[in-house]
Amino acid sequence: MDKTITYPLQIGPTHPAFKEPVRFSFKVEGERVAGVDIDLGYTHRAIEVISKERNFIQTIYLLERICGICSVSHPMAYCMAVEDASGIEVPPRARYIRTIIGELERMHSHLLWAGVAAHEIGFDTLFLYTWNIREKVLDCLEQFTGNRVNYAMLTIGGVRRDLTDDLIPVIEQTLEYYLEVYQRTSEILLDDQSIRYRCEGTGILTYDQAVALCAVGPTARASGLAKDVRVDYPMLAYPDMDWLKPITPLDIGKEPAGDVYDRMVVRVLELKQSVDIIRFCLDNLPEGPIASINGSIKIINKLKKVQGEGIGRYEAPRGEVAHYDILDMSECPVQMKVKAPTYSNAFAWVPMLQGSEIADIPIVIASIDPCIACADRMTILRDDGATETLNAEYLHSLSVNKMKEVKSRCSG
Repeated sequence: MDKTITYPLQIGPTHPAFKEPVRFSFKVEGERVAGVDIDLGYTHRAIEVISKERNFIQTIYLLERICGICSVSHPMAYCMAVEDASGIEVPPRARYIRTIIGELERMHSHLLWAGVAAHEIGFDTLFLYTWNIREKVLDCLEQFTGNRVNYAMLTIGGVRRDLTDDLIPVIEQTLEYYLEVYQRTSEILLDDQSIRYRCEGTGILTYDQAVALCAVGPTARASGLAKDVRVDYPMLAYPDMDWLKPITPLDIGKEPAGDVYDRMVVRVLELKQSVDIIRFCLDNLPEGPIASINGSIKIINKLKKVQGEGIGRYEAPRGEVAHYDILDMSECPVQMKVKAPTYSNAFAWVPMLQGSEIADIPIVIASIDPCIACADRMTILRDDGATETLNAEYLHSLSVNKMKEVKSRCSG
């Protein structure tokens, strides 16, 4: 009687295919993955704790560095959470400027991902091509904000710098450039036989699995789950766009399979969608102030008189990012909690990798566009040298007890 032999295979925490440390423990049968376990916790930076020792404006600077690629997404969610708790209104012009910055960043993030995905399947010509055309949007962001990443544009109640008349043609030229190269880029990414052969039927996440595992962003939409914070929880300029809808493979007449190829489809289509969103914002940019409160000292003084809690949600390039903040008559957040999209999508790796071939592991992992530093949680090292990973039940009990402590302190 034949018995299937299963072998262990460790990949990570450092590996040429990984841009950040994460460890995967596989059980393989021949060339097939029969089991997978994921170990995070190698880049935990305690940003949520550090933020409680910095004032509300300094925290924006800190949160931009949670992720360098989508560095406006965390400050966006944080500012919206503080504004929600304090009742601070964002002027219409500032909402539109925030939207423009966010969509420019989405374009550069998706192009960066496309290059990484091409590299993981050995298509380095495409890697160089996508990163070359990505330079145009980075140059635009640099002229707009002063930086290619970490833009320092947001403040609580608005933005720090205006979109001046001389910058509008720069953005328009950038949009024209991407419309010119979009057809060629789309053909390479979606029609090339090498890509289709490697990506179709690989790393499948079904619709039901996406729902059960709470997948977000392009990972969810590639499985047919039409879930997008910009539509479901309108904020910034998005409520003014009645034509806006979540992108799924159905938009090119393809039934969603939830594989790596479909995740590429969603990101390619979202490049064009971002161009349309930015054009709408430029054509309808309101006049008026760019912040409801001028000056960091005035903002902090107002927030020192506030007691309450707020939630901010934003559709980052990788999916929903959410921030929860508690304010309690202090110049610093009393409590802050960050949920990054990779923290949601990491669970989807298990069904994606189950049954995959060993050679497909790098592209399947890369297909959710992971940011490990965004998602990382801790592993405790005990005095005896053993490790103890905090499980979901224990983390939940810590969260409940912490919330009771914070509410007791705030009410007292």
